[in-house]
Amino acid sequence: EKLILPKPTNNSNPSWFGFLITIREGQDFTRTDFANFLNKNNIHTRNLFAGNLLKQPAFMDIEHRLVGDLKNTDYIMNNTIFIGIYPGLGEPELNFVIDTIDKYLSDF
Repeated sequence: EKLILPKPTNNSNPSWFGFLITIREGQDFTRTDFANFLNKNNIHTRNLFAGNLLKQPAFMDIEHRLVGDLKNTDYIMNNTIFIGIYPGLGEPELNFVIDTIDKYLSDF
């Protein structure tokens, strides 16, 4: 209810390099607060590095076509982090991540 988590599409078996976590609208915490907590607990995060490419300086002077207001793209750009994933993560590590996130969210 507080986060939007990724789901694989039907008939897929993704090999994600990162697990996206988006803060749902209207929460009493920010992406920065959440990421800082995870980082302090040795769960390293990164901001989503793409988002609305039209707001990236490198793309400002490139001819393009815009369809719609890109509201969802802007929201994801400003409210999403990812944590790294690799095949060597076992059940203890995954439980640590889950427990740490649960601990943070229990305050809200």
